[in-house]
Amino acid sequence: MKKIVGSALFIIQSCFIGQALAQPPVPLTVKITGISEGTPIPSKFAYCTADDKGRTKNGDNISPAIAWSGAPAQTKSYALIVVDPDVPANFDTANKPDKIIPMNFARQNFYHWVLINIPTQVTGIFEGKNSSGVTAGGKPVGRTSYGTNGINGYGFGGYDGPCPPWNDERLHHYHFIVYALDVASLNLPDPVNGSLAKSAMTGHILAQGEVMGTYTTNPTGVRPGQ
Repeated sequence: MKKIVGSALFIIQSCFIGQALAQPPVPLTVKITGISEGTPIPSKFAYCTADDKGRTKNGDNISPAIAWSGAPAQTKSYALIVVDPDVPANFDTANKPDKIIPMNFARQNFYHWVLINIPTQVTGIFEGKNSSGVTAGGKPVGRTSYGTNGINGYGFGGYDGPCPPWNDERLHHYHFIVYALDVASLNLPDPVNGSLAKSAMTGHILAQGEVMGTYTTNPTGVRPGQ
């Protein structure tokens, strides 16, 4: 009987230890100059903007100023990811005249900014530091003074802002997420994409925070609040 009780006690203690190790990340304070939670993203931060014909044209594509604070003392690096989960799963009807991408169309994640291995002494990035305009051929992937650029959904390095299809009924939501990690480097090969970076961070996130902004180039079809 004592052996059974002892075994049960060991199991209970192990469960409590497991729960302690599996604590969720603590909140990280994230602020973006010009973008408030749940509000439209200013067009200067967009890869494209609506034109006067109901289509799109190149935008200023300036990376916004972002800052974060409140990381735990054990933090060894940061990562920054900007993702839009509202992008159509395929682009067969995207930006096609007389076509509409309906609200219930299948969607996928699209990464607009992937920055990893950010040193702990870096707690913010100035406006325009990772992009200032639409670059012909795209921006390079590689190390910067504030981290390592990953590859975004456009196939380029650095930041490239919102440019949802102009015939999409759905309002797009852009999540600017900063992670505090317990490793100095994710040890990923260049170029790294957003989904691989997120996978590598599993089990290493000490804290995280985000700001979500919205954007559309559809002049008539978006349903507000969706």
